[in-house]
Amino acid sequence: MERVCFRFYVRTEMIDEYKKRHAAVWPEMLQALTDCGWKNYSIFLNEKEGTLIGYCEVDDFAAAKAKMSKLDVNTRWQKYMQPLFPQDKRADESFENFVEVFHLA
Repeated sequence: MERVCFRFYVRTEMIDEYKKRHAAVWPEMLQALTDCGWKNYSIFLNEKEGTLIGYCEVDDFAAAKAKMSKLDVNTRWQKYMQPLFPQDKRADESFENFVEVFHLA
């Protein structure tokens, strides 16, 4: 099982909207994440800077991301969320991955 941590950003003026949309993630998007192998997935927000830290557990992160990228619901979700992000590419294509250096089991 891979434990994955990544960072991306939301526009600070869009934080409230970001939180609102994540309080009501589409059921079909939640199902797609589950079907693609994402487990124990969380996103943490630094409201001052708009920094988002994602964490998930997957058997193979590259494969899970590739599978998600082919789904219509993910394409629609990324388009729906894009105005909230400062980067020009989709949020799921702009993750900055972190290397795990310690884990207390």
